[in-house]
Amino acid sequence: MTSGSTTAPSPWFVRPPSDAHRARLFCFPYAGSGASAFSAWPAAIDGTEICPVQFPGRENRLAEPHYGTYENLADALTVALGPLLDRPFAFFGHCAGALPAFETAARLAALGLPGPARLFVSGQPAPHDTASDRMFSLTEAELRAELESVIRGRGIAPRPDMIDLGMTVLLRDLTAARRYRRTQPVALPCPVVVLHWRDDPDVSPDQLGEWRRYADTVDLHVLDGGHHDFMNAPDRLREVLTSWR
Repeated sequence: MTSGSTTAPSPWFVRPPSDAHRARLFCFPYAGSGASAFSAWPAAIDGTEICPVQFPGRENRLAEPHYGTYENLADALTVALGPLLDRPFAFFGHCAGALPAFETAARLAALGLPGPARLFVSGQPAPHDTASDRMFSLTEAELRAELESVIRGRGIAPRPDMIDLGMTVLLRDLTAARRYRRTQPVALPCPVVVLHWRDDPDVSPDQLGEWRRYADTVDLHVLDGGHHDFMNAPDRLREVLTSWR
């Protein structure tokens, strides 16, 4: 355990959260990815510790059973977060990662536990509109090509074994995404901040506006870049993500 950590190591976090910062930002990865989606992010931004969440069934948790549904994922994560609710925190979820982030926030509220000061959702339609996800219409060959493109975009040569493993994770994640349906909005007690990437052709500002059903305060920010540019933690994104403290 590193100096300054507050809890025993948890499989849900790639590094033990520290007590050295005044706030935490828990980051939820998109479908087919893991905590490494945030590997280029700094350990902290302006006094806020960055805490990438590691879902079971990928990367260093590959041997563990897949979570199956977002509801199962949120239930388990709510328990894992228990020791870490001792200071202000927020959730950031990119693409499909925004949905378990939302479900986890809703569970914390239902249990009367401390909840996030903000829910940041990036490039993801509202929970009742998930059936429109472009990924659901792609063939396995098209998904494989998309995965190869994302990996190349990170400056990594996509080896066949890497793609095979990534496809296993992606297909399981998409199965969970297809199962998810929330037909009745549940209002969160915290503001929701919606991020639209200007060069993302798959999600429109009108779709993102539907998040207004889920909180009394919903703000929309338009950021320069494409769907996966969040992985570089651009300056404008950092500013938005730390503006709540």
